[in-house]
Amino acid sequence: MEKEVYLKIDGRVQGIGYRRWAVRTAEEIGGVSGWVRNVEDGTVEIHMSGAEENIDRMIQACYRGPMLARVDHIRFLTRPPSYFMPEITEGVFTRI
Repeated sequence: MEKEVYLKIDGRVQGIGYRRWAVRTAEEIGGVSGWVRNVEDGTVEIHMSGAEENIDRMIQACYRGPMLARVDHIRFLTRPPSYFMPEITEGVFTRI
């Protein structure tokens, strides 16, 4: 079963390699398409899709993040914000 999620991650998640870690983690899990980006408010956003099991593993990993991260909260947004959001390209997980 396919699953698509849009996450907004709060905490110390910028300037410590969170995006690079997310790309590497998605590649290690496999079957996760999407993107990760920093937001001006200090959060990181991840929009991803893939097999439910793979997405669930990626979500669990996001709660931990890389070694220097401190994840305070992850919000699951049900609809995209009003600003531009890139499309997900199947088979690609990238940082933007």
